[in-house]
Amino acid sequence: MAWMKWLPWRFGVRQLARAHGFIDPIALLARLHQFAQPSDVAEPIELLRAGVVMHARGLINSKVIQHNLDWLWPYWVEKQYNPRSKSFVPRAFSITHINLTHRNWTAIGLPDCDALPIVDPRGLLTPFWDGWSLDSWLITDAGQRLLPSRAATVEQRLEIAPGVAVTTRIRQGALSLGLRACVAQDQDGPQCLLEITGQVPAAGWLVVALRPYNPEGISFIHRLCLTPERTAWTMDGAKCVTFNAAVDRHRLSTYRKGDVLIHLADGQEQLEEFCNVGLLTAAALFRIEPGKPRAITARVPLDPKSAVKGGPAVTWHDSLKDHCLLHIPDQSLQHLYDAAVRTIVLHSPKDVYPGPFTYKRFWFRDAAFIIYGLLLCGLQGRAERAIDQFAKRQSADGYFLSQEGEWDSNGEALWIMRRFCEITGQPPKPAWVATIRRGGDWIINKRLPETPDYQHAGLLPAGFSAEHLGTNDFYYWDDFWGIAGLEAAATLMAETGDAQSAGRFHQEAARFRAAVARSLDKVEARLGNAIIPASPYRRLDTGAIGSLACGYPLQLVPAEDSRLMNTVDFLLKQCLVDGGFFQDMIHSGINAYLTLHLAQVLLRAGDPRACELIRAVAGLASSTGQWPEAIHPRTKGGCMGDGQHAWAAAEWIIIIRNCFVREEGNMLILGAGLHEEWLASGGNLAFGPAPTSFGTISLQIEIPATSPEGYLVIKWQGKWHRGQPAIEVRLPGFPRQSPDAGQQTMMIPLAAHS
Repeated sequence: MAWMKWLPWRFGVRQLARAHGFIDPIALLARLHQFAQPSDVAEPIELLRAGVVMHARGLINSKVIQHNLDWLWPYWVEKQYNPRSKSFVPRAFSITHINLTHRNWTAIGLPDCDALPIVDPRGLLTPFWDGWSLDSWLITDAGQRLLPSRAATVEQRLEIAPGVAVTTRIRQGALSLGLRACVAQDQDGPQCLLEITGQVPAAGWLVVALRPYNPEGISFIHRLCLTPERTAWTMDGAKCVTFNAAVDRHRLSTYRKGDVLIHLADGQEQLEEFCNVGLLTAAALFRIEPGKPRAITARVPLDPKSAVKGGPAVTWHDSLKDHCLLHIPDQSLQHLYDAAVRTIVLHSPKDVYPGPFTYKRFWFRDAAFIIYGLLLCGLQGRAERAIDQFAKRQSADGYFLSQEGEWDSNGEALWIMRRFCEITGQPPKPAWVATIRRGGDWIINKRLPETPDYQHAGLLPAGFSAEHLGTNDFYYWDDFWGIAGLEAAATLMAETGDAQSAGRFHQEAARFRAAVARSLDKVEARLGNAIIPASPYRRLDTGAIGSLACGYPLQLVPAEDSRLMNTVDFLLKQCLVDGGFFQDMIHSGINAYLTLHLAQVLLRAGDPRACELIRAVAGLASSTGQWPEAIHPRTKGGCMGDGQHAWAAAEWIIIIRNCFVREEGNMLILGAGLHEEWLASGGNLAFGPAPTSFGTISLQIEIPATSPEGYLVIKWQGKWHRGQPAIEVRLPGFPRQSPDAGQQTMMIPLAAHS
């Protein structure tokens, strides 16, 4: 409020700052606000809070790590602090030290269990959110050492059957270390297991080390004790790690003494220790004889309350029952799809999370895409459960609130509710109806007046929106979602029999469309090009990636809309690095999910460049089949956000699904995104049962191995909501073909391939 500017506290803050020689913070904030459009919320308090927490840890990192480089640190530190590594980041004027080069990790867990331990690229296991970690080493009596975070190369894979596990294998000369991390359920609740196998050429030790850090930085450990049976560590009297064998030798060290790695050969054994700084390190040593593998299992009990209440534990088999299966000859892309399905299952225990660590909290934006991925791979029950949580986040005025100042959330919530109803063939649940109506009303009430004739007249207010678009502005991203939200509300209200609300929402959506069209006409006059920048007042920059929402996923404009395709052409020419979309604002990295947004628009337009982008994203995946939110262009490690981004995984599911089958208006399009090499390989392709707006379809493509005179056979079976829809087969390189009504097989001569 304006009167707050004159409160005495503002004068007091200024005087206090000046008295101590600091810059006037009030003037500084005012100057910063001049770079953005005036808005209700300068920046979401939730993001400010998260940023403060991250940089508080980064400040601790700066005080600890660089002054103790003789310690063994996690992989990102060993690389980022090494001046001979391409991952090196100078630290001179950096107040806080953050992982900017290798934000990569992979979650393990069980379906419907909120506990998500993570494993870093060198096998470091962090069982608890933002907690301490377990590392594993090999040390020989002759002084040879295998330390995973300093190893030159490793082999790391994600196992997906029968459950999710991360395996890490490291060889260094004749030393060999194998790690397998997973989560299992027993009578005491979920247990995180680290299975360690070591082999050495000469007598030595397999070491299980407790580390006061994780892939983000320091995590304090003050007190530790080895139990009298020598089979477990306790913290504060509770067992935190249990071993399947008695510890042969035990070492502890405090911060002042240095890393326990330095003291492994010390003669005196310590069974209990306290470190007032909180940087206690511990090592449990198990004897290994020459040439004889030694296997040790460390078990960490997870919080039994982390499992979703009600009924027996949910198994992977039950969770994936009847989900949409993919069969393609490219085993790399096949594994990425299978891994992505497991990723979104793990991240949807009830609410949905974009990640297991940095982003283990809720956004409507990420949730819309993750739930969409759940829907399209046949996990409708899980999607429905997540949508059921929306109402508790809706304020009295109808705002779907996850972060203040982000005006896209109502459109996203309403759109995904509509997609759920379309794909399942069900009307809105009675419990959703009032929520939908209030959500649509909020969009109407939030829009700005249509007069006077500003470039932003009739749009949503300036807001923070998606953080990768820039400072507060009148983002078209918000507007496109707002239009889609009103159209969704109209459709959903009509299905409930509320014709009055449906008509009002339909009319308001049309008015909103007209306001955006007028704004874009002004942009075209200003820029001299029919294009969609991030906002009416922005020049062309990477923020325009958000404007693609009108084409994907919302389909508000035709597939080959000139403004949309001109925007795509700009982004492809100016914003690709190593074949992927590089977002140089905030993220400063290659974004897998934003690259796939580009690919989706191209796929819809029948542009073969879509496949190039899909391959580029596949090449950016980690060896465990994961993508961080943003990828460092040199290290190819994560440089922003969570190290396992569930939104990216959902986008991979959606793009693969759309390559096989997608909706366009009242038509179902088959095979438009199949890769040419798949069609030339011989054998079969299969996808399904795949949910669509018209019902569920299972698709199979039989490809002859050699004969060019043969036929490619495409078959489908559908369980339709209201009879088989219009279908068009658009295999790349082949003429478009429309089967007769009720037809379920087509034979296409290979000679027709151009």
